Amino acid sequence: MPGYVVIASSNGRVGIEAARDVLEREGSALDAVETGCRLVESNPADHTVGLGGLPNLIGEVELDASIMDGRTLATGAVGAVRGYEHPISIARRVMEETPHVFLVGEGAERFAREMGFERTELLTAESRRIWETKLEEEAPETEPGLMRYHENVSRWLSMIRDPERPAGGTVNFIARDRDGSLACGVSTSGWYCKYPGRLGDSPVVGAGNYADNRYGAAACTGRGELAIRAATAHSVVMYMRMGEPVESAVRKALEDVNSLEDPYATGLSIVAMDPSGRHAAGTNRPGAVYVWMDEDSAEFVESPRLLVRQVCR
Repeated sequence: MPGYVVIASSNGRVGIEAARDVLEREGSALDAVETGCRLVESNPADHTVGLGGLPNLIGEVELDASIMDGRTLATGAVGAVRGYEHPISIARRVMEETPHVFLVGEGAERFAREMGFERTELLTAESRRIWETKLEEEAPETEPGLMRYHENVSRWLSMIRDPERPAGGTVNFIARDRDGSLACGVSTSGWYCKYPGRLGDSPVVGAGNYADNRYGAAACTGRGELAIRAATAHSVVMYMRMGEPVESAVRKALEDVNSLEDPYATGLSIVAMDPSGRHAAGTNRPGAVYVWMDEDSAEFVESPRLLVRQVCR
């Protein structure tokens, strides 16, 4: 019987052991990635995912997520969801309970309510403090509580500089179960102080998330606009389909991203796995790591990501 393995972005530490336990009990890869993401979504200390996520320009926490089954290529995604802690689970219900793939905004929130998900106040005292401090520093003429009533909040888009600062990034999970099936899950609160309604790559299947049992799986964190433009997650899987080893597929996809003209010059990172469970991760920023566990692991292992440097332009 094939072995199992689960990998995650570094902030997946809080959920990876629970995800591994699902696989140990012969659960599915889909169950494993959902379980891992949910624990990160419930971690108020992580200001990039779920509860405690940092808000958009007007102080609202908007969550995005997607999940994909590598066996069937079925997928579900939600975007700009307010008031629900577990977008990864809502995305899975979209996949399993509707003829659709992608729900956003009020429609996604209505669906979550109809599926029995409980509403949660996502903006914690700490995430509110961080947001208000940023406004006080960079837009001192504004009153944070009145931001939502401004007629032109786009004037403050200059505050947006880096999707991974000050808090880090999106959470990625990829799992291979004992049956050899792959699944991928991605969840995020998105770019801090983003324009309301902005969607990055996390809920966009093929950009931030892709899984196909035949060739492999990949997921991204960082500046989602880059992954959308380059269809990065799908590109990694297609490079593996073309015969590239997983490490080479990650490298080539990052080279594609690095070739894009981007005035923000911000980073992108990838985790990936091939059908046999061999895994790798890459980044265009130094010092990044990812975590993984397999059937021989007593605890998670932290490994460095392959560094593919951006070319200065």
